[in-house]
Amino acid sequence: MKHFLILVLLSISLSSLTIAQDNKEDLTKAAQNPIANMISIPFLNSTNFGLGPNGDRTGNLLNIQPVIPLFEGRLITRTIFNIPTNPIYTEESGSETGFGDILFTAFYAPESKGLTWGIGPAISFPTGGDNFGTGKWAAGPSLVALAMPGQWVVGGVINNIWSFAGDENRSDVTFMTFTTFINYNFTDFYLTFAPIITANWQADSENQWTVPLGIGAGKLIRFGKLPVNINASYYNNVVKPDYYADWTLRIQAAILLPASIL
Repeated sequence: MKHFLILVLLSISLSSLTIAQDNKEDLTKAAQNPIANMISIPFLNSTNFGLGPNGDRTGNLLNIQPVIPLFEGRLITRTIFNIPTNPIYTEESGSETGFGDILFTAFYAPESKGLTWGIGPAISFPTGGDNFGTGKWAAGPSLVALAMPGQWVVGGVINNIWSFAGDENRSDVTFMTFTTFINYNFTDFYLTFAPIITANWQADSENQWTVPLGIGAGKLIRFGKLPVNINASYYNNVVKPDYYADWTLRIQAAILLPASIL
């Protein structure tokens, strides 16, 4: 965690740097592109309401997911560090916070026109221990595709991982994550629809899927010359496993930096 705080402070200290996209509209759309040729450091906080058998508990998940382009944007890496805060269900109140499993993804993104796409591996590292992780090493393919016609940014990121090693006493992992995004950019802000749909293929059929529906809004702001993409959104989980959250409030701030600093 200390290293991320240092990275954030370093990012702010580099506020005198500018990103290649000087046009605000172009930069706003680039900030919504998960494989754009620029460094982004998103902090995504999801607060989940209605957890537990009585639907009266609240949990939180902070994702810190730096995106780093290499080889002039042909290789894009994204590493997701999870910091969950989970209710303690054996007590009437209280929660515990820890460090979850790390998910690393690398996309090869060839030059393309119209439809931008990338493909590569997704690897999950069992850093979450007994309370906050799966206890398993897991890996699988990941694919991203998007188009940016006019004021729109439309696309999706999907991966499916399978466990191949780890604690033999823990359950196997077969898990899919699909993030679709539909953004419409106005002059000073944008609307976003970006549900994170998941499927736990190891669960019984009635508890495999989580499907949220909702909407949010965002804006590109600057601290000095440092651009930051912020947004907030609300999602209702119309399909969900037993005892999972009824609805989620998501808030994100993504620091944007030029790839040339590497």
